[in-house]
Amino acid sequence: MRVVGVIPARYPSTRMPGKPLAPILGKSMVQRVFEQTSCAQYVDDVYVATDDERIVHAVTSFGGRAVMTSSECASGTDRIAEASASIDGDIFVNVQGDQPFIDPLMIDECVQPMLDDPDLPMSTLIHPIHRPEDLSDPGVVKAVTDLHGNGMYFSRSLIPAPHNDVAHTVYEHVGLYAYRRDFLITLAGLPQTLLERVEGLEQLRVIEHGYRLRCVVTACKDNELSGFSIDTPADVKRGEAMLKERGLE
Repeated sequence: MRVVGVIPARYPSTRMPGKPLAPILGKSMVQRVFEQTSCAQYVDDVYVATDDERIVHAVTSFGGRAVMTSSECASGTDRIAEASASIDGDIFVNVQGDQPFIDPLMIDECVQPMLDDPDLPMSTLIHPIHRPEDLSDPGVVKAVTDLHGNGMYFSRSLIPAPHNDVAHTVYEHVGLYAYRRDFLITLAGLPQTLLERVEGLEQLRVIEHGYRLRCVVTACKDNELSGFSIDTPADVKRGEAMLKERGLE
């Protein structure tokens, strides 16, 4: 199976225009995401899917590959589905363009169940929530799975709701996805669903339409760094500080 990592990257941003090109200790954010993705063992090729020539130029300048896509793409999934038409691959991995410190191990973990089960259409990652404040934070998406590890529901609210005093773990969803090529095209063509619109979570479309979405509990320990998303200039400073703290400059 040929595995391709695709990084969706848009230039416009309400809080941080040109975000993919933001420098982080001397490297643009998109370059850092590209390099981390390239280090994954299972990934054969990496592309940036964008709608802006400035990003294409930046990517080619550090030796990466970029694919131009429409400015009308409503989501990263749509952008990757469009890019897949010109890329040879069997499994496509959606690596978020605003997570420059993604651990390559996490990408391999996401791809593994797709290699093990040829009938599995899509997979993603989750990890235990440890900070009490995250339980009530709507920006932290929670996930619950069935006994086989398939996603049952994702929510910005606390799930499961602790009605009874039963020991359990609450999981956060990590926005990293792997899709089988045919399913990626199918997913991009499916209509939005009710719960997807209510929660504002695209992955609910998969479940509402009756498809399996495998959720892998990542073994990555440093989720503070590997799952860190950059949305503002203040986030850039925090990201740089975390790199320095870990000696990863």
